[in-house]
Amino acid sequence: MRLLITNIRQLCSIEQEKENRQKVSGAEMSHLPSIEHAWLMAENGIIHSFGAMDTMPDTGADETIDATGRLVLPAWCDSHTHLVFAAPRDGEFVDRIKGKSYEEIARNGGGILNSARRLNAMDENELYDQSLERLHRVVAQGTAAIEIKSGYGLCEEGELKMLKVIRKLKENSKVAVKATLLAAHAYPLEYRDNKEGYVKLIIEKILPRVAGEGLADYMDAFCEEGFFGIPETERLLEAGWKYGLKPKIHANQLHYSGGVQVGVKHNALSVDHLECVGAAEIEALKGSNTMPTLLPAAAFFLGIQYQPARRIIDAGLPMCLATDYNPGSCPSGNVSLLLSLACTQLKMTPEEAINAVTINGAYAMELSAELGTIKVGKKASLIITNKIPSLAYLPYDFGNNNIDRVIL
Repeated sequence: MRLLITNIRQLCSIEQEKENRQKVSGAEMSHLPSIEHAWLMAENGIIHSFGAMDTMPDTGADETIDATGRLVLPAWCDSHTHLVFAAPRDGEFVDRIKGKSYEEIARNGGGILNSARRLNAMDENELYDQSLERLHRVVAQGTAAIEIKSGYGLCEEGELKMLKVIRKLKENSKVAVKATLLAAHAYPLEYRDNKEGYVKLIIEKILPRVAGEGLADYMDAFCEEGFFGIPETERLLEAGWKYGLKPKIHANQLHYSGGVQVGVKHNALSVDHLECVGAAEIEALKGSNTMPTLLPAAAFFLGIQYQPARRIIDAGLPMCLATDYNPGSCPSGNVSLLLSLACTQLKMTPEEAINAVTINGAYAMELSAELGTIKVGKKASLIITNKIPSLAYLPYDFGNNNIDRVIL
């Protein structure tokens, strides 16, 4: 099956065959290699060739799409979500409007514990059906690769249930799905006075079962004051490594928690959130393989400070954007809105924002060889926009859907 896209106004984020870009960093993030008035050929789901229209060969395509006036980009790579959950938390949304803080709601049994109660009461098949609907929605908005975390089970069977649902999504979807064990998301009520007991449950019971059934690609922990401290986080990450689960960490969302330094020390694939980043965190990230991942839609929804994206980029570091789609702090998987927030609130250029959620998002899920740029041999997972005047129009026209078609 040969698919030909012609008359592309701008073919964005191209990579030549001789190149091997895994990620982009610092000033390089502002450069988005593109071809004006272009064509692209895909064969059996793989990018076969592309170039300027005046170089297009006689291809004998089975299907041709005329993209006059439209941009074509690599599809989004969303490297941090909690897409599998049982119910929304709109009641807590109202509580926060009335003045309660995220931390106060959590202390009173809301937040993550609220989601855990509802998830553990839900049948696995119903949980899968709801999650599949959400996955279809984000795919329609341009997402072709997604990481999904557990963390709303907070018990052995609940965490396994979530990861089995994620595995089923992976098996029954054309998008790339990565699974992350996040049993260390919060302490369950029954372990509030026995935190050591819960850490042991994760290490001695949950991890062996998850690894034995091949249910997770990564291991995560919420390293934050009031959640999991540095000693507990280190023990959990070390245990995950023993089972081949590379770390991804929730770090520095609410405080300067030391999570960034712990992540770098343990060679985490990414450290995520990062509202609280100073000189020490920047220095720790320099020279590491760890991807700083910012979640500005969560900061927007919670009304907390935004991440210092300019400081991170200007320090020469790479940087990734992800949605943090979850029922409590970011009930949206809309990457187009994420791009608008990145530009208006984090002061990123449109090119930097696109790189952050394509090539760098792919890196944060170890998918650089398959996705993230338009390159011969990579998957033809593509976005075709509406007729728009420029790349900048995507984040500029916020709240509106300018994606005409998603090709997986």
